Amino acid sequence: MVMPLQLDPVSIANGVNNVWILVVCFLIFFMQPGFALLEAGQVRAKNVGNVLMKNMTDWTLGVLVFFVVGSAVSAIVGMLTTPGLSLSISGAFAYINDPTAYIGWFFGAVFAMTAATIVSGAVAGRMSYKAYVFVAAAMTAVIYPAMPGVAWGGSGLLSGAGYLGQIIGVGYLDFAGATIVHMCGGIAGLVGAKMVGPRKGRFDSNGNAQPIPGHSMLLAVLGTLFLAFGWYGFNVGTQATVLAAADGAITFNGGALGQVVMNTTLGMGAGAVAAMIVSAAWQGKPDPLWAANGLLAGLVAVTGAVPHVTWWGGLILGGIAGALVLPTYRWVVDSLKIDDVCGVFAVHGSAGAIGTILIPFFGVTASGGYTFLGVDQLIMQVVGVAVVGTWTVLATIVAFGIADVLFGLRVSEQEEEEGLDRSEHGVDVYPEFVPNQNRDNTVAADGGGEVRTDGGDPAADAEVTEDE
Repeated sequence: MVMPLQLDPVSIANGVNNVWILVVCFLIFFMQPGFALLEAGQVRAKNVGNVLMKNMTDWTLGVLVFFVVGSAVSAIVGMLTTPGLSLSISGAFAYINDPTAYIGWFFGAVFAMTAATIVSGAVAGRMSYKAYVFVAAAMTAVIYPAMPGVAWGGSGLLSGAGYLGQIIGVGYLDFAGATIVHMCGGIAGLVGAKMVGPRKGRFDSNGNAQPIPGHSMLLAVLGTLFLAFGWYGFNVGTQATVLAAADGAITFNGGALGQVVMNTTLGMGAGAVAAMIVSAAWQGKPDPLWAANGLLAGLVAVTGAVPHVTWWGGLILGGIAGALVLPTYRWVVDSLKIDDVCGVFAVHGSAGAIGTILIPFFGVTASGGYTFLGVDQLIMQVVGVAVVGTWTVLATIVAFGIADVLFGLRVSEQEEEEGLDRSEHGVDVYPEFVPNQNRDNTVAADGGGEVRTDGGDPAADAEVTEDE
């Protein structure tokens, strides 16, 4: 006798949702090579290896630190800033020996690594690797983890159940981390760049900014597109409930997924187009690198808003962020005199703040119509951005200050001139193209020497002589 297969709708829905979470986490991980390519392309060839090492450190050291302490810090912050919740240290660390919690932990970890990786692009070309390792550990142990602790998971200072949420009457809206992740990383990078100081030659004796072009726009733009690909996991993946089970039936949440993917796509497109237009007006011609930065700024701006705003709201938010990315970058460099190499504040910091504050003006109803989300929601958005920004600035100052005392933030002038690839890691990423190298394979002391395409191989000289 053949027995009919008994299927529990709740088990099916939970299984599909957990597999979905794992898949999108793998997509979010793919943002790591995107960051690596983007940053590598925007630094000089002699510093590429250092940027790659820092990016790998963000992930490898970061996941270990986040597992040991960072995830628990988020839970502890949520407990401490929510009325009625008592502090339970053992409860905060319960995930460590609970296999059923590991998928949820991994979902949190890939977000933490994204926030940490943003910092490396701001301080590239002159920051000591040892000091950076300390800062990366601080980012994944305390600085970032405090942010989801105050806003996500149904508890925390900014949630509807938190102290500020109860006072204002609503919870903070930041769906996938425009401020919790990206603004946190962008502001930390800006503060770090200020404390480390500008690269040698970035400003002249009168304080005017001097361009230091990156070595490969190709890598930078490819990295941007890799990031855009991973961002679908970042945003759409945060809509973690693909299937819902109720009353013995399973429902596919296609509308919620569609809302998120549409606003993500429109935001990135509008950001890139707006940046193209602004760069053409500002510089006379459209700049592909600024278009790439505008694309990313548009994505950042809608990251907190995607399920909460109309499709045209997502388009406007992305366009505003893209239009502002170039002027914001010039303000940071020309007015603040901060050498933010990859423009992480313009792309991640200010874009995240603007996109999140403006959410209430573009609210969407359950049926797809428009609604203003209310003055109380607008107040909460402003307060939330202020809380995230204030915490990040203060915590980053402490982290970089300790790193300075322990290791020193900067490499020496000689090491910076030689390039961090050699001075910090003893490598040449492009060994067949060695600038400032004499024929005996030594680096010219005065920065002169020849530009070699053969790695300075003396055998190549002999071959050329014979041929001649």
